[in-house]
This record gives sequence, C-alpha cells and structure tokens, in this order.
Amino acid sequence: MPGEHARIMVSGADRSGIVAAVSRVLNEQGGNITALDQHSTDAEGGRFFQRAEFHLPELSERRAALEAALEHTLRPLNMTWRLAEAGSRARVAILASRADHCLMDLLWREQRGELATETTMVISNHTDLAAQVGNFGVPFHHVPVTRETKAEAEAAQLELLRGQVDLVVLARYMQILSGNFLQAVGVPVINIHHSFLPAFMGAGPYQRAKERGVKLIGATAHYVTEDLDEGPIIEQDVERVTHAYSATDLARTGADIERRVLARAVAWHAEDRVFVDGNRTVVFA
Repeated sequence: MPGEHARIMVSGADRSGIVAAVSRVLNEQGGNITALDQHSTDAEGGRFFQRAEFHLPELSERRAALEAALEHTLRPLNMTWRLAEAGSRARVAILASRADHCLMDLLWREQRGELATETTMVISNHTDLAAQVGNFGVPFHHVPVTRETKAEAEAAQLELLRGQVDLVVLARYMQILSGNFLQAVGVPVINIHHSFLPAFMGAGPYQRAKERGVKLIGATAHYVTEDLDEGPIIEQDVERVTHAYSATDLARTGADIERRVLARAVAWHAEDRVFVDGNRTVVFA
C-alpha cells in the first residue's frame, strides 16, 4: 500500500556483518525485505554498496524509530546510509537548447508514469521549445547565454534552481557548465552525449562519422564534473550501422539511442539505483 514501502541505501568500507546488521534492524522494526542488491569492490579492503527495498506497515509513524535504530547500528560500522520512501519523486530541472528529442522524451515518460520524477522547470538558452514544454504544463524559463554573459546567466539559473530541485538533467544543453556553477548548484547533474566524443568533438559529428565509415554509434549518460565529459558513467548503449547509412540516418539513430540512455540514467538515479564510487558507478539496474 502507498506509504508502506521504502528503500535504504548503504555504502562504506566493506567488512563482515553489514548485511546481517541491516536485515536485523529491519526485522526488529517489523519490516520485510522485498528486494536486495549488494556489491563489494573487493573481498578484502573493498567498498560495499547495498540497496534494499522493504515493506513496513505504518511507515510514516514508525520512521523516526527506524532511523534511530539504523543510525545506532550503522554508525559503529562507519557506514553512510539514506532512507527514502518508495513513492517519493525526485524534483528535476531540465536544461536544454534547441534539440528536442531528449527533453520531449523525458517529459513524455514522466507524464506516462515511467519515471519517478517531477520536472519543476525547463531552462533553455533559446526559446524554440517553449511551446512544446508548455503543452506538458511545465514552467519554461529562457536564460540566454553568450560568452560575455555566461557568469550572469549561470547566476540567473542558480537563482531559479535554488531549493527547487534534487537533480539537474542536461538534455542536449549545448553549453559547458562552469566549475563555480557545479559547486553552487548543490545537486547531481546528469549529461548525455554521443559516444563519438572525443574523436568527433564539435560541429557535424555525424557527417564526420559518415566520412570515417563508423560501424557503431552510441551514447553515454554520466554525472557532470569539472572535467568535461569525464564524470562517472551511469549508462551507455550502442547500435550497429553500415556504409549505407547517410549522415542523416546516423543522426536519427543516434538521437534514438540518446533518448533511451538518458531516460534509463534518470530513472535509475531517481530510484536510488546508482552509487558513485570515485570516478565509477555501481548501478543496481
């Protein structure tokens, strides 16, 4: 029933007894584990990650006692942990430019109930997509960006985002975010790009891919860091293509892959399935 299901995410240095400790607390508090994923990066000296879904009647009333018991048990084990109700929805802001395929796909999937997200706003440096976003009832904010006004534009974006979002998604947003923005925004940022990077950076990547006769195209979704396109990877996918594909065919296929990859990354993040481990991720998909 609504309000009776939750999940707990646990991570830290691996050691014996973590799984037993979490299971014991949930059992003592009247919870029943319904799904469990765990991973250790190494049997000795590794990092441990666990995601457990459970059912607990009257969760809202019993949450404080459960959290106190978890803290009492997991603090001595030096574990980082977080509890979330299964029905919670991540507040998302989407940054976009002129390309609509990733943006529209996310809004459509959310409307259909496929994503545990609530898009609170779309921010764009162009006005091209305002009407399409408006059809979904989502606020659209136009914040133009030029090389000369980048700092002012980011300040305006941060003012819109402050306290309103749990996640920022770059849906083919054709601007590089500064380190100052990433530090100030205070929430994770997910980006999507075609897998030609860095081989085909810049304009016209699919035409250059056609000229080079590529046989695979794909896309990568990753968390954004100050190191451009080098953040922890969440999801990737590829599709085989042939010499018969035109540059337009390649671009169309690439856009479809980008939609799927970004949607999976956002879904997994919103459902607390992604753990960041340095520059890698552990994904319980």
